[in-house]
Amino acid sequence: MTAKQTLDRVRDSGVVAIVRTTSTDDARAQVATLLDAGLRVVEVSLTTPGAIEVIAEYADTPDAVIGAGTVLDTTAAQNVIDAGAQIIVSPDFNEDVVRLAADRDIASLPGCLTPTEMMRATRAGATAVKIFPAHIWTPGALSGMLQALPDLRCVPTGGVSPGSAPDWIGAGAVAVGVGAALTRVDDPAAQARALLASIAQARGDQ
Repeated sequence: MTAKQTLDRVRDSGVVAIVRTTSTDDARAQVATLLDAGLRVVEVSLTTPGAIEVIAEYADTPDAVIGAGTVLDTTAAQNVIDAGAQIIVSPDFNEDVVRLAADRDIASLPGCLTPTEMMRATRAGATAVKIFPAHIWTPGALSGMLQALPDLRCVPTGGVSPGSAPDWIGAGAVAVGVGAALTRVDDPAAQARALLASIAQARGDQ
């Protein structure tokens, strides 16, 4: 899968689901639950024990994008690419990581906070930019920025919930990144379905 094809799937999904746990077994269970609930883009954070093993186990899941999160350097980036990760997500913008992903035609999603960072990341080859932490921003601010920089592809992440996701999508985000609001609830599957429904409604799909 090319980086462009991965971006298309991220855009179609509207959600990058984030799995970050304290055990490998919990990570496996969360990935399975999210995929079964209909989420098609799942990122496993490298802060999770056994994350690379979990990525490798699910990398070939049909019609799904399995990625790696908290990728901080090129060694980690190469390791997750070797495991089959189709998208590399970071909390910061590391130009070397972005360029490695671009050279391998793997989608990258570096964390950025300012328009300057976002444009630098895009020029370096980032497939999209992760606005992180999104709670510092607002959907209105994103909408205003995209009026001046309409080609930016943004994925707000951090503090996004099913309730706020439609506002971000309506402001022009290609997708939203959601972690705890999906996984640290009583019924993650129901929460995932509610999130997908809210995004579909924001896009006018229902």
